[in-house]
Order: sequence, then structure tokens, then C-alpha cells
Amino acid sequence: MSSKNVEVLLLAPDLLGESLALQLSMEADTCAVRLRPEQLNQHPCLVIWSVDEQIGFGALRRELLQLNERWQPAPVLLLLPAQLNLSEDELLQLDCPGLLQDPDLPSLREAITTLREGGRVLRLRQSAGPQPSASTPAATLGLGQWLLVSGLQQISHDLQVIESLLNPPPEHLLLRLLLEGRCRELRSARNLLLWLWGPLQVGLVDAVPLGQQSRTILEEGGDSHHQASTAITLRERNATAVWTAIQERLQGAVNAGLGNGTGSLLAMEGLNPERRRDLLLALLQQLDQVMARLRREEMEPEDLHAAALTDSWHALQPQLRKQALQSMTGSYVRLPQGDSLQPVTESLLTQADLQQTDEELPDPRRMLDPLVLDQPVLVDGQLLPAHHPRALLQLETLVSNWLVRTAELISGELISACGDWPELRRYLLNQHLISTRELERLRNQLNHQNRWQLWIQRPIRLYESRRLLYRLRAGRIEPLILVEPRDSELKQLGWWQQQVALLLEARDAIAPQMQALVRTIGDLMVVLLTQVVGRAIGLIGRGIAQGMGRSLNQRPAGRG
Repeated sequence: MSSKNVEVLLLAPDLLGESLALQLSMEADTCAVRLRPEQLNQHPCLVIWSVDEQIGFGALRRELLQLNERWQPAPVLLLLPAQLNLSEDELLQLDCPGLLQDPDLPSLREAITTLREGGRVLRLRQSAGPQPSASTPAATLGLGQWLLVSGLQQISHDLQVIESLLNPPPEHLLLRLLLEGRCRELRSARNLLLWLWGPLQVGLVDAVPLGQQSRTILEEGGDSHHQASTAITLRERNATAVWTAIQERLQGAVNAGLGNGTGSLLAMEGLNPERRRDLLLALLQQLDQVMARLRREEMEPEDLHAAALTDSWHALQPQLRKQALQSMTGSYVRLPQGDSLQPVTESLLTQADLQQTDEELPDPRRMLDPLVLDQPVLVDGQLLPAHHPRALLQLETLVSNWLVRTAELISGELISACGDWPELRRYLLNQHLISTRELERLRNQLNHQNRWQLWIQRPIRLYESRRLLYRLRAGRIEPLILVEPRDSELKQLGWWQQQVALLLEARDAIAPQMQALVRTIGDLMVVLLTQVVGRAIGLIGRGIAQGMGRSLNQRPAGRG
């Protein structure tokens, strides 16, 4: 079916709706846009709802549910104003295939195409400035917007007057022709205003501004007034499309540069920024190949059950790290070591221990089942499809955690190898780590931190059922504490780690008794100070006062 034979229902305020309908209709392959349900000739292929006021989360979710029920299977595209009283977490809970905040025309057209093809679109922004004041129309809307609104209101008023005169049509033919001509002139003038000023000046209060100040497509980052917090585009609703979106988002975050927001020292910080970026991108590329291989194995006649999927994942990890290390260092790079040139990759693969595992990595099935087997994701007690924004962001957190922890393992091995190969430091490490003293200081700090985390912090997290994850967000590597059962890992701890957990358990067991003892001692001290010591001090004071009074009364009598 061609685009001209399908229709889009646009629910928006009059000015915004007319401007959007005119701009979208200018595209040759755009569907016919209807502003009211009664104008539809058939079931719409898409429903666009523009929120024109500050609406509560409960009311917004109810209205959205009613739209989904009435117009299904047509997807709903929700347009939100730039200033919004709802949090990002609340918006992610909405069951809506399309969600755009403060979009421009190119991003809106792209979203419509994506939704018609069965995908999902999510673009949320965080406004940095306060909401505009509504003291005066000119101050609120801006001079150009105020002139546009005033002109359109005057044209609409004149059209209503003339249409009332034409209903019923006047008997005089010349008067009828004059009124109809005037109607055509006013409609042409309104369309011209909307075409010229609509895309630039339609930023009404609590409405969706299109192309406001600049026409930038919403991506990660933003300008001085807006910042995009979440941007997701899925061409299809399956595991492959979800993994592609996650991979593109992580690649964009890595290419933009990552700072350390974990509060602890990372081995990756010792690498040259270019080598660090190459390592992360190489790990993402190798992970993509592993995902494709596991997906091909799953499609074979014999089904790949969960245990086999996990075994295949663990078996592929050493080779994945070797390939990433080779891609980062380069296959043909040679550096002087002693009196000869040595191949960097072969020497590093010989010295590095890439078989080690990070015990803080969660069960890989939580990441592989949705991305390989296309199974639902458990998010806050709800089973959601992998293409749902909340599920996709949780999967992205798991992938980014694997990416950072795997890069940490490889970076630690590289820093250790640089200790015996001075020329390698210039190629892999930061400039200040060329010094032997600085390099050894970094190695000692990393070793001390790893021992502290292994012997102290890990038993504490296991006992408290917490897991430390790393995620890439806002240009930084940030920590995220996930609460989940870890009883099986707690039973596998060594003797020293078990003593740390035992101390925590003893503290929890003794703490109520100690609190009761301290409370009892405090009550006893209050009784002693108020009832015994206080009364004794009062009696002594009273006796002193009485003695001083008698002595004062006896002095005049003695003088007489």
C-alpha cells in the first residue's frame, strides 16, 4: 500500500496541528494527516498525540492506554513539551512505541518512518533552565510567536464570520462569490503563515516546539539549553535490533570519551586515551561476533539450551580477549627490547593471563537470553520484552559492565607487562607513567585496591546481597549497586572472607542487645541523676538557704 493511501491521526492543538499537518504533507511519501477522528476514511497507520499541557503521570498513562485500546494495532507516537514535570523513570514506564520530547521536523519524520516499519523510537531531553513565566503573552511566546498567534487568531475569527454568512448561502450571486473568494484568500494567508513561520515559531507554552532556535536531531549531548538524556531507535522489535541499538549507543559513548566517575582507581586510566578507546571498541566488535556466533548456534537443528549457551560463552571469553588485545596493539607492530625488535602482540599474548575471571560479573544468561534467545527481561518485578526501553537500558547496563570489567582485566595485564618493557610504556601508557616510579606506584595502588575489594568489600557486598555494576552514562563510567540474592556465592568464600561476613553477622546479631544495654544504662543514669543526685543537691541547697535565713534574722536581735 502506498503512502498516499494510508492516513495518520494527529491529536494536537489547532495551531500546532495545522502547522504539523502542512509540513508533513509537503513530503511526497508522507501519509495523509487527519486532525480529527471523524476525518478518517480508514483505520490510521499511526496515531500522534501532542501533550499540550502539564499533565500528571497517572492521567497521561490512562489517556495513553485508552488511545492504544481504541486505535490498535496502530502505534502511538507521544510528543512531549520541552518543560515537563515528569521524571525520566516515569516516562520510561509508559507503554508507548514512540516517545519524543521537544522534537524537530527531521527527527519527527524519521520517527514516523521508523514506527510505520515496526520499530521503536525514544528521545528524551532534560531541560537545564526554569520553566518560562506566563506574565505576558509577548514575553512568554516571543515577539515572532506572538505575532503569528495574533495573526492566525484574527484570520480564524474572520473565517468564522464569513462561514456563518455562507451558511446558508446568500441569494445574491455576487455577494456569495465575494464571500467565497474572501474565504479562499484567508485560507491561503493562513497556510502561508504556517508554512513560513510555523516550523520556527510554533513553540507555544506547554506545546511541542518544532525547530526551536535550531534544527538539530536529538542525539546524546545537546546544546546550552537542552541535554538529551536518552535516545533509542529500533528499526525492528527483535533481539538483533536491540543488540544493534545497544552496540551503537556504547560505541558513541566510547568515541565521545569516558571519565572515571566510580570513585576508585581504574587500570584503564593508565592506558593512553587512544589505546583505551581502541581496546573498548575492539571488545565491542568481538562481542558482536560472539553474539552472532551464538545466534547461529541457536538456529541449528539441535536447540541451544541455557546451560550450553553459558558454556559456549565462557569458552569463547579467552579467545575474545586475545582478539581484542591483538586488534588494539596491532598485528605488525614491533618495538625494541634489548638489542632486538620484538612483536608486541605475540609478546603480550605470551605474558598476559587472559584466562582469569572476574567473580563480580553477573550470570551471563541475564544478558544472553534476551539478546540471543529473544527472551523477556525481568525489570522491577515485570517481564518486559527486550525492545522495551526499560529492558533495553537494563541490558545496556549489563553489557557496559561486562565491557568495563573485561577491559580492566586486559589493562591490568598490559600494565604488568610494561614494567619489564620500558619501550612499551611509550606505546601503550600515559605520558606520566613512562617514569618507573610512577608506574610502580600505580601498580601498587591497583594491587592494594584489588586486595581490599577481594578480602573486605566483596564479602560485605555478598552478605548484603549487593552487586557492583559499571555503566557508561553522561560521558563517564559510573557505579550502580544492584540488589539481588547472592547466597550461593557467599557459601563459596574463602576462610578469611568468611570471617569478614561472620563479623558482619555478629555485628547484626549483637547490635540489638548492645542498643538495649546502652538504652538501659542511659535510663538508669537518668534515674540516678534526677532522683538521687538531684534530690540530694536540692536538699543540700535548701539546708544552706534555711541556715542563711536564720542567721540573717538573728543579727538585728543581737545588736539590740
